[in-house]
Amino acid sequence: MKIFLVGGAVRDRLLGLPPGDRDHVVVGATPQQMLALGYKTVGRDFPVFLHPDSGEEYALARTERKSGRGYRGFVVDTDPAVTLEEDLQRRDFTINALAEDADGRVIDPYGGQADLQARVLRHVGPAFVEDPVRVLRAARFMARLAPLGFRIAPETLALMREMAASGELDALVPERVWQELRRALASERPSAFLATLREANALASVLPEVDALYGVPQRAEFHPEVDTGVHQQMVSDMAARLARGDDRIGYAALCHDLGKAMTPEAELPRHVMHEQRGIAPAIQLSERLKVPVEHRDLAVLACREHLNVHRLDELRDATVYEVLARCDAFRKPERIAQLALVCEADKRGRLGSEEASYPQGAELQRLHAAACAVSARDVALPGLSGPEIGEALKHARIGAIQRARKPVA
Repeated sequence: MKIFLVGGAVRDRLLGLPPGDRDHVVVGATPQQMLALGYKTVGRDFPVFLHPDSGEEYALARTERKSGRGYRGFVVDTDPAVTLEEDLQRRDFTINALAEDADGRVIDPYGGQADLQARVLRHVGPAFVEDPVRVLRAARFMARLAPLGFRIAPETLALMREMAASGELDALVPERVWQELRRALASERPSAFLATLREANALASVLPEVDALYGVPQRAEFHPEVDTGVHQQMVSDMAARLARGDDRIGYAALCHDLGKAMTPEAELPRHVMHEQRGIAPAIQLSERLKVPVEHRDLAVLACREHLNVHRLDELRDATVYEVLARCDAFRKPERIAQLALVCEADKRGRLGSEEASYPQGAELQRLHAAACAVSARDVALPGLSGPEIGEALKHARIGAIQRARKPVA
C-alpha cells in the first residue's frame, strides 16, 4: 500500500498559493484494509475514507468508465491493481493530475508542471468530455487563476464548446451548478468565470438570465463600457474586491441588473423600471439553482433598491425609511451594510469609475443607525395600541432620519 498527496494541494504548493484541503490517493489497498487501519468511510459513489487522526480524505486509486449521461453516469473500478498513473489520468486538468510521494517527490505523468509554468489550463485526455461538471470547473478555476496569467488551452476550449453543443450540460444538477458558481463568486476574478462560460458557448445553458445581458446597450454617459454584460463582469470583479470571499455579496452583485435584459428594444439604451423588472429573473435564477434564501433575498433587494441608494441624497426622509423597511433592516440590520457594498460595486464597476468614492454607502448606514436608535419603548405612551405604537415608531424613526441628515446649527 502506497499513499500519495494529490491534486490541488500539490498544484497550489507549486504555484506558491496558500494551502487548501489536502487529498490523498491510496494505491494497492482494499476497503477492508483501510477500515482495519482505523479509517472511516465517507464515500457514497466510490471508497473515500477519513484519516482517524487528521480527518483528511484518502481515496482508493480508481478508474472510471462512462455509462450514461451526466456526471453520475460512471462505472468506478477501485481494484488494488489500479496504478497511480491510471488514477491521475481520469482527472480533469493536467495541473490537477499531480501527486507527491512521502519523500516530497512530484509525480507528473501528464505535463502538469510544464502547464503550471506556461500558465495554461489544459485537459488531461479525451475523457474530459464525459463529465459536464468539468466545463464549470474550468470556468471556476479561471476565476481563481486568471489573476496569475492563466489561459485555457485552445484544444480544451474546443472540447468545452463541443460539450455545450451536445446538450450534455443539461444533465447538470442545480446544486452542482450553485456549488461551482458560489466558489467562483468568492474568487478574485468572477468575471473570468462568466467570460469562460460565454467563450465556451455554455453561459446560455448555465446562467441564461446573465447571458441575456450581453449585447444590451446602456447610456454611454453613465456606462462608458456600454455593453451590459461587460458592466456585469466589472461589477462582479468589484464586488470580489470590496468583499473578498463573500459569495452572498457576489451573488447579489451578479443579479442586480438582470432587469436590463428585459427592457423593450424601443426604449434602449435607457432602462426605465429595470429595477422592478429584475426581481422576477433574480427569483427565477435563485429557485432554479436552489440558492440559499439569504442569498436570494439580498439579490432581490439589490435589484429593487440599487438606484434608490445611488440617489440617496435626493430621497425624502420618509422614502429613506421606506427603503429601510422594505429591506427588513430593523430586524436584519446586517442587510444594509451588505446592500451598500453591492451598490458601491455597481457604481464603481464601470470604465473610469473603478477608484471613485461612494459616499452613499456610508450615508445609508449612518441613517439606518439613526433610525435604529429609536425603539418601541421610546414611543409606547399610555393608551396606545399595537398598531398605533407601530405608526408612532415609524414617524419617530423618520424624524430621526431627518435630524441625522441636517447638521446641528
